[in-house]
Amino acid sequence: MSRFAWVGLLLLLVVPAAPVQAQDYVDLRRVTPISGDPVRGESRSELCAACHGPAGISVVPIYPDIAGQRADYMYWQLVKFKAGETVMAAIVADLTDEDMRDLAVYYAGLPAAGPAADPAAEPTEADPPADPAVLARGEQLYLHGDPTAGIPPCQACHGEDARGHPKATEVDAAGYTPYAVYPSLRGQREAYLVSRIGEYQQGKHATLTSGLVMSGAAQHLDQASVQALATWLSSLPR
Repeated sequence: MSRFAWVGLLLLLVVPAAPVQAQDYVDLRRVTPISGDPVRGESRSELCAACHGPAGISVVPIYPDIAGQRADYMYWQLVKFKAGETVMAAIVADLTDEDMRDLAVYYAGLPAAGPAADPAAEPTEADPPADPAVLARGEQLYLHGDPTAGIPPCQACHGEDARGHPKATEVDAAGYTPYAVYPSLRGQREAYLVSRIGEYQQGKHATLTSGLVMSGAAQHLDQASVQALATWLSSLPR
């Protein structure tokens, strides 16, 4: 089965054809590309810097790096947070819709690997090398899934290179960009990935259709598989 067929199948399995109530979730299959002003976004970025770093590179492993992340993904996550989901609700409560668009565009334009390293800085202690078997399992799951366990390949939504769906910028016949909302996972923090997948398994993040897709896929992952995926993705150079 192709990765595009997997996306369609996941949507059919976990997203209702029509919402029972409009407030149940936001259908991100029917969205158009966002736009914003990165200069204005930078002026509001102090709000984010305390947890995500001044250049969008997290200062705490449990928080995601947001530099170079997909703008559409970040905007809709902010919309979700502002609606009251997770502890982020209080942090973004005062943001306007324009603010959220500007911030998303600003951070999307930053280098994913962060600013260039200072050659005069003290070297940091390197993490111990990951177990090759764990890395191999993570790569296998990401690229091919595990049909025997009902695990779809992650690349179906996040792209073979883990930088987001390859058709993210393509507009469909109805004028929508349904694949733009899937985030880049390449080089993301291991602790964050483990935590976020766990939240999907617990049924959190269910107010967007993309979250419903992830919740359905995550249910089939055991803890060893979650760790393998997180270890492999975090090992990839950004």
